Amino acid sequence: MNYTLYGFLLAGSLFFGMLILIEVGWRIGVRRLAEDPKGARAGFGTIEGAVFALLGLLLAFTVSGADARFDARRHLIVEETNAIGTAYLRLDMLPSAAQPALRENFRRYVDARLEVYRKVPDSAEAKEEIARGAKLQGEIWRQAVSSVRADGGLPQAPTVLLPALNAMIDIATTRTMGTQMHPPMIIFVMLFVLALVSALLQATPWLEINRAIGFTCSASRSPSRLRFTSFSTSSTRASG
Repeated sequence: MNYTLYGFLLAGSLFFGMLILIEVGWRIGVRRLAEDPKGARAGFGTIEGAVFALLGLLLAFTVSGADARFDARRHLIVEETNAIGTAYLRLDMLPSAAQPALRENFRRYVDARLEVYRKVPDSAEAKEEIARGAKLQGEIWRQAVSSVRADGGLPQAPTVLLPALNAMIDIATTRTMGTQMHPPMIIFVMLFVLALVSALLQATPWLEINRAIGFTCSASRSPSRLRFTSFSTSSTRASG
């Protein structure tokens, strides 16, 4: 699945859904104002406050969590880079004859790891690169284990090189799992629904506190397309 395309489709659905519900809300508001000009705004301030408070709370937690995950992933990039560099440098402790093949596999492994993140928008291709990297990890590990037992290497090679390789493999798994950490789907569903409900409420004359869009536009003969579009755009970008 192409997650970039999925994200655009979701944002577009939310945007147009909010525009539709704003139009519906405006028409309901116009009708209520015509039927009961004095009582049309009564009794819905609490509902508006609860809906917008919950929407704001969910948005705040979602954005805060996204920022924390982004920062953690940046640290993981540095950690994996350092782990690969450390293991690569410690190949000098192996016999000279064993080093060229291992260094070539290291270069192939780095290319595979880079391709994983270039192809993240397409999960199928990214999984293929992850599998290729895992296969290269196994080859590098087997070559290193056999090389540290061969003559010509430094005596401390097993205790220095193998832990570095193990750290390189571990951080790759950690970073791969880090890319799959997202808020629970129920959070996105609630944000989607609350954004739509907010759009409906904003276009009706039920609001006693915030009537900048709802009451003003309901009292007019035609809806304010600019205000409606601006509200939908800002809410879609915040939810996304």
